[in-house]
Amino acid sequence: MIKARVLAAMVVFTLLVSGCAQIPTSGPVGKSTDESAGNVSAPVFLPASPQPGAAPETVIEDFYGAGTGYEDDYSVARLFLTQATSVSWKPDQRTLVYRGATVTRTDVENMYNFELDVAYSVDSVGIATQMPEGTRENIPVTLTQVEGEWRISGIPDGTAIPEETFKVIYKSYPIYFYDPTFTFAIPDVRWFIRNKPVKSMTSALLAGPAPYLKGAAVSAFPAGIRLARESVPVVSGAAQVDLSARELTEASTEDRLRMQTQLALTFRDQPDVISVELRADQDLVRVEDDGSVLPPIINKEVPARQIAVSSNELVRFENNQVSPLPDMQPVAALGPRFPAESPVSSAVAFLNESKTTLYTMVPGQPARNLTTRSILTRPSFSPGDWVWTAGPNAAGAAEVVAFRPTGAAEGADIPSATIAAPWLADRVVRELRISRDGVRALVISEQNGKSRTQVAGIIRSADGTPRELTTPVTLLTTANVDQGAWVSDTSVVVMKAAAGTNVTPEILSLLSGDTQPLAPWPGLLSLSAGNGEDAIFAQSEDGIFQRFGNGWAPQLEGPIDPAFAG
Repeated sequence: MIKARVLAAMVVFTLLVSGCAQIPTSGPVGKSTDESAGNVSAPVFLPASPQPGAAPETVIEDFYGAGTGYEDDYSVARLFLTQATSVSWKPDQRTLVYRGATVTRTDVENMYNFELDVAYSVDSVGIATQMPEGTRENIPVTLTQVEGEWRISGIPDGTAIPEETFKVIYKSYPIYFYDPTFTFAIPDVRWFIRNKPVKSMTSALLAGPAPYLKGAAVSAFPAGIRLARESVPVVSGAAQVDLSARELTEASTEDRLRMQTQLALTFRDQPDVISVELRADQDLVRVEDDGSVLPPIINKEVPARQIAVSSNELVRFENNQVSPLPDMQPVAALGPRFPAESPVSSAVAFLNESKTTLYTMVPGQPARNLTTRSILTRPSFSPGDWVWTAGPNAAGAAEVVAFRPTGAAEGADIPSATIAAPWLADRVVRELRISRDGVRALVISEQNGKSRTQVAGIIRSADGTPRELTTPVTLLTTANVDQGAWVSDTSVVVMKAAAGTNVTPEILSLLSGDTQPLAPWPGLLSLSAGNGEDAIFAQSEDGIFQRFGNGWAPQLEGPIDPAFAG
């Protein structure tokens, strides 16, 4: 067995191995000091240097432990490498975060294998991918003797650290892009070392949105623009972002203002950044604001009211009271369930009792049938006034469709779109909820009794018509779920509906990857969420309940299927 030490950094490559020696992962190695300028919570670890006469296994273990010493470009970790490998090794290319690790000697002379149970994979621009328990990734490590001491001569680029250490060294940071109309600020969560993250955030911003947001969110920065120097100094509270001159000086006044705004939003939680300066090869570039460019909306809120069904009619549900839905015709004959309301107009939508037909209605017109299928998800409106649902097509494959009832005269065709999402073809969609910025969709789907909770980007045509869902990111849950709602622009609440047992909803955060269980409650059947975690509502056969502290507070009995706008 290898001498017990904590792994804190390593390099990653996939190669099948068998585990032998278990390496503890309870915490980081070395001393910690909080001396990072501008961020007093950023720890600095001081790992040990190579020990004379250390065996190959110890060298490997200590090299990994030295990965906590990110200061001075991992100078201590490089001491465990041969000179050539020390020069070529790029630790910032990838970071694996693991729950446990094993190391074994191979049949090849001086080569060892290292196997990880991976919790996250973080790439060079901070994009983290969550992995379910049991996900294995393996690397080879080759050693050679240098002046009588074992040194590592073969490793792939990247590092790896235990999950406990990762939570101390790294932090999640939302960097911001725009929706295609520049109306909303879209958070794109990245993970960086806490020590001076401004440069990392800037580089990630210039590289563009994460894959699941490509084509759905946009940047004010043109393709090809880059940092003119490998730092973003903060001088007297001003972050000096020095960019390549041609792309910056050729940009319009509006685009430069949007660039500056995008950076300011990205840095807004950095305590040492008060303002942003754009520079072109170190020369200050004036950014004028004549009021023609409106600042984007961050974390759009919805009205406090909900739409619901009461006595077989659509109603308002607000402040624990029910009132008629203004200017709407009766729909009792259609057996309305699961209503939705547009966030930007008076349009509404609902399903029938069997969840097979989607209806829409606008003031002064009767309800209209939009689509009928064997089963449909409850409708959800996007800010562009498209109402969305999903259900099997004629061939039985999952299909996402959207309709735009606003502005259509009575009897006229209602614009519609079938949205490409090939990754859903073999699955059953249980929930589809559009984010309040209209750029992302929360999709809960099921296959062979197992659910996936995912967030995809929405790609639209130039006129705003939705046409495609991007390949999504997956949010891990503690159990199968079939209900969900957006709580904020970076969190959702989900649960598995069950009439005869306790149900525990949980909040999933894009900022942490962790799940936050709420108080269990018997027989919860559906969820709705307003602005923040205190505005989460759930319904059972006994009525509607609102989250209250560590429990649930009963609301007015009678209305069912409440839903906030969107």
